[in-house]
Amino acid sequence: MDPTAHVPSLADIENAAARIAPLAQVTPVLRSASLDALAGCSLHFKCEHLQRIGAFKFRGAANAVFSLSDEDAARGVVTQSSGNHGAAVALACRLRGIPATVVVPRTAPAIKLAAIRDFGARVVLCEHDQASRDAATAEVLRETGGALVHPFNDARVIAGQATATLELLRQAPGLDTVVAPVSGGGLLSGTALAAHAQDPGIRVFGAEPEGARDAHDSLAGGTRIVGRRAETVCDGLRAELGTLTFAILREHAAGVLLVDDAEVVAAMRLVWERLKQAIEPSAAVTLAAVLRYPERFAGRRVGLILSGGNVDLDALPFARAA
Repeated sequence: MDPTAHVPSLADIENAAARIAPLAQVTPVLRSASLDALAGCSLHFKCEHLQRIGAFKFRGAANAVFSLSDEDAARGVVTQSSGNHGAAVALACRLRGIPATVVVPRTAPAIKLAAIRDFGARVVLCEHDQASRDAATAEVLRETGGALVHPFNDARVIAGQATATLELLRQAPGLDTVVAPVSGGGLLSGTALAAHAQDPGIRVFGAEPEGARDAHDSLAGGTRIVGRRAETVCDGLRAELGTLTFAILREHAAGVLLVDDAEVVAAMRLVWERLKQAIEPSAAVTLAAVLRYPERFAGRRVGLILSGGNVDLDALPFARAA
């Protein structure tokens, strides 16, 4: 199977859930009456910031790493990441007892770089644009002969990320809408595939910062946009759609909703105040989108994926804004 061309089926997602069950956390779903009143709808927050390594990324990384053959695993794993996926791959490889190398932008938050190293992976730094990430990853693959686990353009990773929505729909029956952040599209693709396998009528939206709007523009224009420089406080949402995720989202996503960084920071603070949860900006885009477009969500039962909580507490954006 070519992991860059295979669209995961419900069976693939269920197999991923079984594979990672001994490894991953079943994360809770939180509610807030005051946030429901503010948004004008029923909100169900899937707390993937409470997942191992502090992000949903562990699901996809664990599924990919533990689905490798023994022969492929022995060569070690290579990946690229803005931080959370790298930490997830590093931990999954440590649990399997194999080496990992992670290509990371120099601009990644210190907390994310530290996590990758703490889990035992070798870090290779690069510039933060996608072309630089791809070039550095290709060079490491040539040097090591390792097995590539791409952060989003990989069916094994997408199937693993989809397990978060599989859980969410069991924990909060009757949802008619799900919102997830979008960067490279692995989480949103998995979210859409899992949701539509259960109920094709569920609307699945991506949420994306204005300063990294390539997914929105790609889906609106019907052509995958590459090569833009992303400028946003959401450090985890600066990648561009892959060929596989673009194809999946063209079929399954109801749209991508844009928010600005100020709205993201305000939503991040609201989650802290109302849910008492510390999330990173990339996770706050979902609530920011619901609050910016109330007409799309009025009266609906909405699931929101809080994707990660790896925020530098010494540089909280809402603290700086205050």
